[in-house]
Amino acid sequence: MKAIAYNISPQDKEWLIQANFKKHDITIITNSLSAKTLAYAAGKEALILLNEDPLSANQLQELKNIGIKYIATGSYLTDHIDLEKARQIGLKIANVPFEQGGSLEIMQQVIKNLDNWGAGNCVGEACCCQKTCGIKTQFPESHA
Repeated sequence: MKAIAYNISPQDKEWLIQANFKKHDITIITNSLSAKTLAYAAGKEALILLNEDPLSANQLQELKNIGIKYIATGSYLTDHIDLEKARQIGLKIANVPFEQGGSLEIMQQVIKNLDNWGAGNCVGEACCCQKTCGIKTQFPESHA
């Protein structure tokens, strides 16, 4: 899957590269997502947010317009994303479905979400798209 990660720190970059292990084609941008940097997402299927940068309804629509289908946030909370707008326009959103975890565990979950989407599967407990589906991924007990 082709993905882009905005506003990524050097340390997060290392954890993401380690978790990805060359499975997905991820473009890493140190700048935040903005009108000036939006064009870098063209041709990508997924957006990775590794912090709680806000995603407004307008930004979500712009992302959808250039081809983004999935947004994987590296946070447990999703109040920084307009989930209702995402649902309306058909974007799939996934979070990290556990509050406690180290950086590598968080990055592994982000990659797991990309893996599931790439295989056409639901992301299970990480799903934030406000829909119900029959496929649920089982997570280890420590992440329940």
